[in-house]
Amino acid sequence: MDTSDMHDTRGDASAGTETLYEGQWLRLNRRGKWEFAERTHGKGMAVIIIAVTPDDRVVFVDQFRAPLGSRTIEMPAGLVGDDHADDTLASAARRELIEETGWEAARVDVLLVGPTSSGMSNERIAFVRALDLTRVGAGGGVDDEDITVHEIPRAEAPAWLMARQAEGYELDLKLWAGLWMIDRNPDGSPA
Repeated sequence: MDTSDMHDTRGDASAGTETLYEGQWLRLNRRGKWEFAERTHGKGMAVIIIAVTPDDRVVFVDQFRAPLGSRTIEMPAGLVGDDHADDTLASAARRELIEETGWEAARVDVLLVGPTSSGMSNERIAFVRALDLTRVGAGGGVDDEDITVHEIPRAEAPAWLMARQAEGYELDLKLWAGLWMIDRNPDGSPA
């Protein structure tokens, strides 16, 4: 592998970075030969919410995703700081859960933060466990999100997901990490 254009820029993430394009939510950059996307809000943060209803159903959402040209099955998720400058991981998770699913959490626990696609984007996502849910609305998202909410018995969730894939849905691979973290903390200890 030719590494002549790769430089250690850990001390200054913007050193040698050229902006190729900047939109409302994303910026396309080049550093040496490497092209990558940056989210331009909330330090590139997003949340994914692990939510189980009082009757032990896992909450999933499906919506059309333009980059894939397909509907996807995901756990509720959203951007941090896109509309609210004072957003925290917890406040974004609470808001997105209500907007997308109609469920409100009495408590949210931030479990783990890490990159979603470290070779392509600066986006980092926080897994957040939502606890003690109460139904407060219908969900479905805001504006033109067109979100469909699914509440699937926990024991049936993996098989249900695979059946949706067979129907042509794209499945977010973070779903399996989320299912694992319903009962466990990231270190493997019981939740």
